[in-house]
Amino acid sequence: MIGTLLAIHALLQPGSTEVTVYNQGLGFIKDVRNLKLRKGTQNIVVEDVAQMIDATSVGFKCLNNPGSVSILEQNYQYDLISPEAILQKSVGKRIRFTRTMGTQKESVEGVLLSSPTSVVNNGDGPTMQYNGLVIRTDDGRILLSPEGEIDVLEMPEGLISKPSLLWQVDSDRDQDAKMELSYLTQGMKWSANYVLTMGDGGSADLQGWVTLDNQSGVSFDNATLKLLAGDVNVVQNEIPMATGGIAIKAAPAAKAPMSEESLFEYHLYTLDRPATVKNKETKQLSLLEGFNIPVQKVLYYEGYANMGGNEDESKNEAAQVRIKFINDKKSNLGMPMPAGKMRLYQRDSKGSVQFLGEDMINHTPKDEKISLEVGTAFDVRIDRKPTNYVKLGRDSKNNTNAARISYELEVRNRKEEPVTVYLYEHESGDWRVVEKSQDYIKDDASTIVFEVRLAAGETKKVTYSVESKW
Repeated sequence: MIGTLLAIHALLQPGSTEVTVYNQGLGFIKDVRNLKLRKGTQNIVVEDVAQMIDATSVGFKCLNNPGSVSILEQNYQYDLISPEAILQKSVGKRIRFTRTMGTQKESVEGVLLSSPTSVVNNGDGPTMQYNGLVIRTDDGRILLSPEGEIDVLEMPEGLISKPSLLWQVDSDRDQDAKMELSYLTQGMKWSANYVLTMGDGGSADLQGWVTLDNQSGVSFDNATLKLLAGDVNVVQNEIPMATGGIAIKAAPAAKAPMSEESLFEYHLYTLDRPATVKNKETKQLSLLEGFNIPVQKVLYYEGYANMGGNEDESKNEAAQVRIKFINDKKSNLGMPMPAGKMRLYQRDSKGSVQFLGEDMINHTPKDEKISLEVGTAFDVRIDRKPTNYVKLGRDSKNNTNAARISYELEVRNRKEEPVTVYLYEHESGDWRVVEKSQDYIKDDASTIVFEVRLAAGETKKVTYSVESKW
């Protein structure tokens, strides 16, 4: 056992902490500790580590004298001091109990037979169970669940005030060592959120934010903060997550966006200033900004062929609305955008910002298109109905059926301005269009697109017939 009272404490060097947070609820911590070592074997206490540390991931390096220090043994102690922990470890030991009865106080001493809570295994793993306090007094009485103050006459061994690594190290010289400590911890995660504010003339402004959540059990002061975007493979273990209240803090927007670089097959974002991330705190940081971004509003409708004939139904639906733009320098963007939620806003005639809808985006490299589905159009409706269905027979040789089905789509614009609506018709089987009221574009192997331009208040009909084999 390592003698903690005689151990050397590894002091954290101010401003030396670097924190990298991953999308998968994982943090990678790196800091520098100052140690005054003597030649030979000695015990080291490393405090201020995350309570949810993965002790198997710990790495170390002596920076000023590489190879001069080796770790012979490592212990991670996380049994923290608390009233519950003290009572659990005091079962079988003497305590003093004081309770008030009316205006009188009674103090008795005895042996603690059961603590209010205990750890039990019910087959699904260890859980906390309430048992009630049981005391056997010196005069032979058994007190069950008494209410009052408990004096523990002897502090149990093994409890510590904060999670700590205990090292047994060997140094080949007397030295003032600078040790770089690194480890992985659960309880840290980040996500990206975006605000897209529509302006006039088909442009918009974009503000990207990072929301960082720290439930690791330790605070990081004036740390270099890095965020890794990408799907890193992590072997999941059953590690209980910390609980408790969360303080939400919005940090001031950075003077410049986060710097970005490629790392392996991922993207790494680095905040260009030190950041303090408190334990049990949700923090927001500015990620990127873009102004006067050219955007396109698209009204569209999607219809799906049903070769079952009688099952095909008439539909009356609103047009869907999408906002599209390109993440490139020409559009005043061009930075890889981590996956996250993007919310759309626009100012009304009084100048007040109003929420219009939201959608999720995937990890989006630079120069890629972004398409947001934000809602439905109130004043643009589409009636879609099958007008004819004819079975063309069965090909027994190829074991296929064939049919010809006709559709009519009525598009109505109730707005006081012209609109363009794109009708996406999804076909099935081996198909071909045999009749049409207007030209279309074959978008892919199963989709045709009709572009319908309508003046204010105008109604148009699109008809087509398709023959399919299946």
